[in-house]
Amino acid sequence: MNTRILFFRIRSYLKYFLFAGHRKGYGIHSPFVFFLVRELVGEKYPFYAFKRIDAARRMLLKNNTVVETDTLGAPSVSNKKQKKIKQLVSEGSLPPKFGEILFRLINYFDARNIIELGTGTGLSTLWLALPHSRSRVITIEGNARLSDIAKQLFEIVEVSNIRVWNGSFAELLPEVLDQLPRLDFVFFDGDHRKDSVLGYFETCLKKVHNNTIFVFDDIHWNKEMEEAWHIISYHPQVTVSLDFYRIGIVFFRKECTKQHYMVRF
Repeated sequence: MNTRILFFRIRSYLKYFLFAGHRKGYGIHSPFVFFLVRELVGEKYPFYAFKRIDAARRMLLKNNTVVETDTLGAPSVSNKKQKKIKQLVSEGSLPPKFGEILFRLINYFDARNIIELGTGTGLSTLWLALPHSRSRVITIEGNARLSDIAKQLFEIVEVSNIRVWNGSFAELLPEVLDQLPRLDFVFFDGDHRKDSVLGYFETCLKKVHNNTIFVFDDIHWNKEMEEAWHIISYHPQVTVSLDFYRIGIVFFRKECTKQHYMVRF
């Protein structure tokens, strides 16, 4: 990591630390957002599936297989050209506490048509697929070797509702959208370039409905991602946006007053 990026992340986190609030829902007047933060995000009950995902994580953390890390977008891990699987997991995979948020959102809102941009090793995909066995999860990965590793993981964990597509997000996303009647949930990861992220966001807007949820990973990873997140959170169709520093969540519920929250988590 170069010095410029390091200082940017330090400044970004200090800003979050100083201004984030609403821990456990305190100070939130919207009943919907209060419920989200206090009851859903703050829920401590562990689903059985959490043990399966934890076992998959521990297995990958022992995997010394070396892979080329080149992708078709801007990845969130370091710029080394080769890494062991266990390094990719320890350095770049979604931390369990954020994975649990994805799981609980999908479970509560009964999201069945799900897209993930950036499969990686497949750990984050498990958080998306295990809430409902009848959901349809389509995940796109630009690195062919990682696609294969993720498929192997899904076979081991015995998850059958995931389809892995290998290729460019920009090229494959419109084709994936054509196969879905609507979008219930999208997890944006794997490409951290401002224009690209905004392009994927605009493309996915075509199939949103009142209960659609978009989650963006690494929203403060660099200046471009932070700018993209700012534009997205203030988009006219977005009514509620939540900044948890690592991830950003947006809703399109027309009955909600437009509001942005920085939530300490």
